[in-house]
Amino acid sequence: MSKYEIIDCIMDLNKSAKSEFLDQFTTEELDMYLEHLMELDLEEVAICA
Repeated sequence: MSKYEIIDCIMDLNKSAKSEFLDQFTTEELDMYLEHLMELDLEEVAICA
């Protein structure tokens, strides 16, 4: 995934995230953050079930 695809995914999960802020980080850092957000999203689904 490209850096900007990762940023788009992050902004879908974290509505308060801004592309200008996220663009400061490396692709690797953004990928780690996206993985973290996806884990949190799964935990939320599990708690709600």
